Amino acid sequence: MRLNIALSTAASTVAIGLAAISAPAFAQSTGSVDFDKEIVVTGTRGAIQQVAGVSAPDTSKAKAVLTAENIQRQNPGQTILDTINQIPGVSFQNNDAYGSAGGTLTIRGFDSSRISLTFDGIPLNDSGNYAIYSNQQLDPELIEQVNVNLGTTDVDSPTASAVGGTVNYRTRNPSHDKGVLFSGSMGDYNFWRLFGMVETGDLTSSGTRAWFAASRTKNNVPFNNYGKIDKQQYNFKIYQPLGGDDFISIAGNYNQNRNNFFGSKTLNASFPKNSDERFTYLNYPCTTDTPQAGVADTTNSCGTEFDRRYNPSNTGNIRVNSRFTLADGVVLTVDPSFQYVKANGGGTITGREGKRTIGSTSYTGYLGNAYYFGKDLNGDGDTLDQVTLLAPSQTQTYRIGVIASLKWDINDTNTIRVAYTYDRARHRQTGEAGYLQSNGEPVDVFPVNDGITTSDGFALQKRDRLSFAILHQIAGEYRGEFMDGKLVVNAGVRAPFFRRNLTNYCFTTSAAGFVDCFGQNATLNAAYAAANPYSFNSTTNTVTGYAAPQQRVFNYNKVLPNVGVVVKPVDNISLFASYSKGISVPGTDSLYNAFYFPAGTAQAQPKPETTDNVDVGVRYRSGIIQGELSGFYNYFHDRLASAYDPELDKTVYRNLGNVKKYGIDGYIALQPIPQITLYAFGSVIKSEIQNDVQVNSSTYALTAGKRESGVPTYSWGGSVRGSLGPLDLGVSVKRTGPRYYNDENLPVTSGGNTIYPAKIPAYTLVNLDARIGLEPLGLNDKSYFQLNVYNLFDTMYVGGVGGTLLHTATYFAQIGAPRTVSGTLVIGF
Repeated sequence: MRLNIALSTAASTVAIGLAAISAPAFAQSTGSVDFDKEIVVTGTRGAIQQVAGVSAPDTSKAKAVLTAENIQRQNPGQTILDTINQIPGVSFQNNDAYGSAGGTLTIRGFDSSRISLTFDGIPLNDSGNYAIYSNQQLDPELIEQVNVNLGTTDVDSPTASAVGGTVNYRTRNPSHDKGVLFSGSMGDYNFWRLFGMVETGDLTSSGTRAWFAASRTKNNVPFNNYGKIDKQQYNFKIYQPLGGDDFISIAGNYNQNRNNFFGSKTLNASFPKNSDERFTYLNYPCTTDTPQAGVADTTNSCGTEFDRRYNPSNTGNIRVNSRFTLADGVVLTVDPSFQYVKANGGGTITGREGKRTIGSTSYTGYLGNAYYFGKDLNGDGDTLDQVTLLAPSQTQTYRIGVIASLKWDINDTNTIRVAYTYDRARHRQTGEAGYLQSNGEPVDVFPVNDGITTSDGFALQKRDRLSFAILHQIAGEYRGEFMDGKLVVNAGVRAPFFRRNLTNYCFTTSAAGFVDCFGQNATLNAAYAAANPYSFNSTTNTVTGYAAPQQRVFNYNKVLPNVGVVVKPVDNISLFASYSKGISVPGTDSLYNAFYFPAGTAQAQPKPETTDNVDVGVRYRSGIIQGELSGFYNYFHDRLASAYDPELDKTVYRNLGNVKKYGIDGYIALQPIPQITLYAFGSVIKSEIQNDVQVNSSTYALTAGKRESGVPTYSWGGSVRGSLGPLDLGVSVKRTGPRYYNDENLPVTSGGNTIYPAKIPAYTLVNLDARIGLEPLGLNDKSYFQLNVYNLFDTMYVGGVGGTLLHTATYFAQIGAPRTVSGTLVIGF
């Protein structure tokens, strides 16, 4: 469950299209919004020029902004991460056309664990591994705008990993007027969605107002005869003006997803080559093995298929945003928040009714990747059997945070601010087992609610750990204008102090993080430690035995400067440049892997990634054309790459050492007449691993000079939108370049045979949207019918892929979302 509540500033004017710039008014926390808003007003010396909603205010950072009108032109209920796919440098592969089944995001080649995702300023990345869950995002009707920071982050950003930029979206503010908005959608794959919102209008003479919204979505998943998605979401926001620009607001979000895995295939000769091969028929309906007393029953395949796995989540947050003017030119902003997450992912296992004997001790528990319960599991009265059970990886998180900022306008041309950020997450990761019904369906998709116990009285778990991720951060920022606004300089520094307090209640049995778990049973733990005594040879750096359950604390801190400049040599043209330093702290998975080595050794202290980031660019701004061309350079130190293995249900890590990334982003927006808008964008990205990566004591992966896997070499696209009376028609296209499967950039081989080439082929997606206003029927201008076609030509392509180090490894990838047609009726009054 992820729950959000936020306080936010007054709603900005809704514009059509994309504002692909370092749009200062579109920042993350209330403090950043307030500080950056002054850049827009003062730094530009006048009103911001726009071309059909495309705005390019002068700023030293490369950002991109999409407004509500653009967001709501997408598929009904679409995840905001698919919407930003039209921004240069962004690459998103959606697992389904409606955005409820997850996806894969990169920005300028940085994967999602290095991209900070915030919602009204609060962090949404997983507090353990920094993952982003695209199917848990806010209903698009409630998003005022989304901004993408393409290379760095705001100085008060509460992130442990944003070396690759940030994505932040902000909710709309309540209207002064009462109103109701209702939409109903239907589409391919038995899709239906209902959304409703009530605006209270001004409730008091002081302007107190609110909105309340809810939605429900159901559809089948593509590619199999079983999978389904069931999603519901509830939101509210209450806003109280305090005079002038001051305010306080509170907002809440609750999202519940129940969806099956689907569309993930091994990259080999059987991976679908065309649309006809995408569909998979599962063993359903089916019946699990029938128990027989006195017989050693075994499992069958009912309920075990990958596509029948569940990935349930309950997420919620409460967010408060506030702004207070303390004196002339002195402003305090405070944004506290609370979040809750309950989610899991994984499949079935074989539970054994017996025990495992080692020496003189008989064990129940998770041992050698097997589950021993020591009791009857299927009700046939014996303990001879093997039984299919559900055993996903479970996560529950409680997270609190606050961002506070104090700004002082020294005079009309000089502003400073200081900020403090606090973030604390209690992250409980377990792996309880649960029963299946006779048809292979889970009795409860959350086994953590009532996990199966062993004969020794503890809930058997495949992992058992408790983590606290804590951040204290102080920051400062300055902005000054010189030469009558023709030169703007900004400089800042942030100093984050990260603390990871980790307890593993299991034995760590390998450097890859494999464990044996006995439910914190003191007797079994003592016997197992005696049977597997631990020792470390500091000469050879080798371990014998297993590391016992233990607690460790990791601390990371770094001073991170950033500086930028904007120069306006002539009217309509500006030059900008910025430099920043970033840090990405190791996630909990890699830190727990380090428990295999003794505390104090180099292997037991994973290094943080650090980056040096440079952006340089030029902008042209007029009333008809807006455009930008920028170049970037990022240098990674200790680049840690990861990929999820769904069969092992583990994330596998690899250190690539130093990595260079550089490239060019560009866009141009043109509105020759009010009825037509043209937009084009493009990006070229180069990444280069500097050294061969050591695999073991004698083997190196051939990675020196190679590209990182999973990063598109280029992307380009554009859109055309035309209006004729009540009818609007838009077409968008995006070409995503080839990606390498592995960091060696070599073909996938098995037994000396090539089973897949080195590169994932490039692909092109075309989407269509059409909207007709219903004013001729006597309804107001808030009412319309919209048609959407996703993947118009039903292109068959490889979707999200995590990548891996070696060309001999097994790869998993998602099948790209197929052509999907939907219609939406919106009624507002």
